[in-house]
Amino acid sequence: MTTGKTPRIVILGAGLGGSIAAFEIWEAVGDKAEIIVVNKGHRYQFVPSNPWVAVGWRKREAIEVDLRPVFQKKGIIFHPEGAARIDPANNVVQLTTGEALTYDYLVIATGPELAFDEIEGLGPHTGFTQSVCQVDHAVAAGTVFDQLAANPQPIVIGAVQGASCFGPAYEFAMIVDTELRKRKVRDRVPMTFVTSEPYIGHLGLDGVGDTKGLLESEMRNRHIKWIVNAKVSRVEAGKIFVEELTEDGAHKADHELPFGFSMMLPAFRGVEAVRGIEGLTNPRGFILIDKHQRNPAFPNIYSLGVCVAIPPMGKTAVPVGVPKTGFMIESMVTAVAHNLKQELSGQAPTHEATWNAICLADFGDGGVAFFAQPQIPPRNINWAASGKWVHLAKEAFEGYFIGKVKAGKSEMFFEKMALNMMGAHKLKGE
Repeated sequence: MTTGKTPRIVILGAGLGGSIAAFEIWEAVGDKAEIIVVNKGHRYQFVPSNPWVAVGWRKREAIEVDLRPVFQKKGIIFHPEGAARIDPANNVVQLTTGEALTYDYLVIATGPELAFDEIEGLGPHTGFTQSVCQVDHAVAAGTVFDQLAANPQPIVIGAVQGASCFGPAYEFAMIVDTELRKRKVRDRVPMTFVTSEPYIGHLGLDGVGDTKGLLESEMRNRHIKWIVNAKVSRVEAGKIFVEELTEDGAHKADHELPFGFSMMLPAFRGVEAVRGIEGLTNPRGFILIDKHQRNPAFPNIYSLGVCVAIPPMGKTAVPVGVPKTGFMIESMVTAVAHNLKQELSGQAPTHEATWNAICLADFGDGGVAFFAQPQIPPRNINWAASGKWVHLAKEAFEGYFIGKVKAGKSEMFFEKMALNMMGAHKLKGE
């Protein structure tokens, strides 16, 4: 433990979960703890806008926030050099500079590492496919997309085996369709959607409402072909090789898909700083947690966001992960903040996140929204709808959330009011 009277809370990661966690924990514990954030880089990225960046609808500067003045204003110490490794047995975070940072409580909100290397030829760095997982990737994808639009060729978009984040793949496919129609070249660009899901609209959640029907209808209306139960074998320059399986996992067909542009979402794994630590992570490097967001082996470690371990939702022919959507992550943040407040007061943590899933999937000229409560069926709320209003709602949410980060706030009063009207709560029992 750290020396001195003031406990130290270290937060690893300053993405959607980590940045909001820093604000909400600061609000919850006040001057009862020193709060330190460790992140690779000093800029927050609003990741849901990355598909817009990749087709030129946003500049990266519009979706980024410099976190240094935000944290400084609140007295939160910030280390933008990042963590190299954590030592949970000794309550130490080893920074990339070699500095050892001790803690009383650790909140792991690193997000995932992108496992492009698990499939030959996948990814924007050493492979042949693009990505919208990070803003750097989206900017690079935009350059290749412009080249494609100038010289129309087939497009392949989707998510590979083991992926857990399917919404952005659907979003990007529809947004690309919309933009190609604006540029009047859609008629010259065949499009195929390739996914490990057992059916269109599964989303890693076994569907929500009629996401299957809604998304299949969108695909047909936009002349996008699809392959489900798909396992990507390898990618070469201009070609993606896919094995299609039956629902029971038997071989069904092989596909060699040509492309001039391809965006395939990868599988995720835990980041190197935590991966392989016994008792802390599962074999994929995701953080093991209990119902209070605490690690069972190291109870002074909490975790939230995409880096937490969630078992897959039933058996599928091709591995499919469970997504962690924005509202689900924010519910984890609230539970962690409340539980840390209890611990600093000498109480045992009692708060549990709802993990409800709310998503706005923008299609450029419309979209699909869904609400799953809880995320795992059977559900109390199982709702999906589509319309042009979804695009407008996504734009409004982008502005609101970026504004919230700039202001250093975890939740505006009208956000809570709106969620209450929907019956969406962040903590169980609310």
